[in-house]
Amino acid sequence: MRLKTGDKVVVTSGSNKGKEGKITKILDDRVIVEGVNIVKKHLKPKNNNGNGEIVEVEAPIHVSNVMLLDPKTKKPTKVRIEKDSKGKKIRISKKSNEKID
Repeated sequence: MRLKTGDKVVVTSGSNKGKEGKITKILDDRVIVEGVNIVKKHLKPKNNNGNGEIVEVEAPIHVSNVMLLDPKTKKPTKVRIEKDSKGKKIRISKKSNEKID
């Protein structure tokens, strides 16, 4: 996968199309983006006297529905991976040919 935790992404499809945010967590083929895809979760009461509550939680989005933002142009871009002189893999934006890390 070409995405990492902390990357800025934009949602490309679905009801949250066009929203931007940072990746907070990566699950197998899904990502959780900060402030995007908010759903309401109903929680049961913890004890006999307590009340249940409704909490807003960020739900995961499939990785095919997000694209990385180019650091220079701030537009969605594809990524290619190359090796530097030391043999370490680096991610490069296809729009601006800038390093993404």
